[in-house]
Amino acid sequence: MANGKLLRQLVRAGVEGDQEAFKRASEAVIAEERDKQHHLLANDLEKLLYGRPATASSLSVLNLAKAVPSDKERGVDLIDMRQPTRELTDLVVNGEVRSAIERVLLEHNRESALTTYGLEPARKLLFFGPPGCGKTLTAEVIAMELGLPLAIVRLDSVISSYLGETAANLRKVFDFISAQPVVALFDEFDALAKERNGDGDHGELRRVVNAVLQMIDEYRGRSVLVAATNHEGLLDSAIWRRFDETVKFEIPNASQIIKLLQSKLRGVRRNFEPSDASIASRFKGMSHADIERVLRRAIKEMILQGREFLEQSHIESALSHENRQLTTSRRCAK
Repeated sequence: MANGKLLRQLVRAGVEGDQEAFKRASEAVIAEERDKQHHLLANDLEKLLYGRPATASSLSVLNLAKAVPSDKERGVDLIDMRQPTRELTDLVVNGEVRSAIERVLLEHNRESALTTYGLEPARKLLFFGPPGCGKTLTAEVIAMELGLPLAIVRLDSVISSYLGETAANLRKVFDFISAQPVVALFDEFDALAKERNGDGDHGELRRVVNAVLQMIDEYRGRSVLVAATNHEGLLDSAIWRRFDETVKFEIPNASQIIKLLQSKLRGVRRNFEPSDASIASRFKGMSHADIERVLRRAIKEMILQGREFLEQSHIESALSHENRQLTTSRRCAK
């Protein structure tokens, strides 16, 4: 908590209506909280002090959804508009990822300060790492924290079998996200930016990758572009330097697994503690999505059995089901 001297300065400035003194005292409080590693509190105070774009209402998202571009031949939407609901407190990632996201949010919250020096906040982000480790969730968190709609680019619609139509669809997408601020998520980005020198390379692939590189280079809108991939090794080598930030996501470690269990089981009556190392160890090697799926199945089983408390046996049963499914999928893949 801020020291007494700063609090007195803050209250005095507020009572006297001295806006400049109030801002200076508030900034000192924020700096002190950040020095104490209280980053969430510091971020919240910055949002209150400097303001942020008004949170997009469901109505505005619906209005944007009516204006999204579509594929010329098939008439299907190229973008799926969503109202974000996940907050920064929902994010369980390692310290390096959290620091990167907090830095991006800070840059946007202090955009006016950067502008005075001719700088802009990071608007082009590349997330990479194993599937189910929080890349999509993080894009939603950024949208929520910045008060922007989440625009998920539908690659199944963007990529066309018609010659030149994929690049044309991409141009429509970039025109749309340049016209109004959103957080635009390009999931499975490797489908658009695959290495051009790989086996099976052909003219259409080169044209698409060249178009992606050009559009990212030329982008000057106020939206935040988030490209996410589970296969960073497939990305064209020229794509990496187009991004302001590249963030590596990883499988959760032991402490993050405990945090995930505590978060996902909050409000669920249970006969065990999520912090129990023996329980957390059963989830070792699983992704965030895997863990959430197992817990959801365990809770369903508890409800369907008419039980009042979640037991370790429910967890074990759900884990066994997950392992059976994994074994089956591996057999089918052979």
